[in-house]
Amino acid sequence: MLYDGARMIGRIAVYVNHTANKHWQEKIGFFGHYECVNDDNAALMLLEAGEKWLRQQGMTKMRGQWNLVSQDIGFIVEGFDLLPVVLSSYNLPYYNDQMVKFGMKKVKDLLVYNCDISKGYKIPDRFLKFTDQIARRYGVAVRPINMKKLVEDARIILRLTNESLANNWGYYPVAESEAEQIAADLKMIIHPEVVLIAEIDGKPIGYIITVPDVNHILKDMKGRLLPCGIFKLLRGIKKLNRYRIWAMGILPAYQRKGISVLMFRRLNDILAPKGSYIEVNYVLEDNDLMNNALIKLEFDVVKRYRIYETPLRSSSKFV
Repeated sequence: MLYDGARMIGRIAVYVNHTANKHWQEKIGFFGHYECVNDDNAALMLLEAGEKWLRQQGMTKMRGQWNLVSQDIGFIVEGFDLLPVVLSSYNLPYYNDQMVKFGMKKVKDLLVYNCDISKGYKIPDRFLKFTDQIARRYGVAVRPINMKKLVEDARIILRLTNESLANNWGYYPVAESEAEQIAADLKMIIHPEVVLIAEIDGKPIGYIITVPDVNHILKDMKGRLLPCGIFKLLRGIKKLNRYRIWAMGILPAYQRKGISVLMFRRLNDILAPKGSYIEVNYVLEDNDLMNNALIKLEFDVVKRYRIYETPLRSSSKFV
């Protein structure tokens, strides 16, 4: 935390993810949960403090923003007019200026897509016939997550994730032992019908996790869960028709076969009657497979997040 007298003017969290570094065989330190007033000196002090601590831990690079929340990374560089959906952050435009002035450079951009069924979005007709053909050709069945076997399905999703995303930039394996915690977290907010698992002959080959955008409720509650907010939240979740596609994975052997489009079509069949808004976060800018699928489905690119990186120096100053 950084204070000007009694007033807090900035904060930063820095940490080392040893699991990720071991997998990548690198020495990268992370920073996240960055907040700062529009003051270059304040930003310098925060970032230099983070840099110093990471050097002391033996790191050679600093990367961020990378928050301590799964799938919450990067600074917005385009799309500031859109409110953040669940498990994603927001920042003011000048945060990017502070990163650049400190000497950080872009390491990767992440794209955000959306579609709004209430405003007329329809899955293109050509994909209706196409996805029916895909389902028949490969014998794909798509089912919702089983709430009575939630931990078991969470383990399936973890195994699929570790195999399907193994070569994705920034990914590192998740221990299967985390399945129980993931199941507990999901149980609080999910609509089971939109967490889907694709199977062929009973073998899981892919999944899509869609979560209701509880931010839409929390905004009206002004962030207050007590004394009655928690009840409003629980009631409101059931009625929400705004969603974030939070994660998706398909085993490599079944990629480039149209199965991702098939899963989007199944999701659309469920959400279309509700007139839902759907946002897809985050898609790596060079993930051609996913970007091409979303473009063909006529989703719109509405936001761009950027992850920065800098080598750790013995001393630093704004450029």
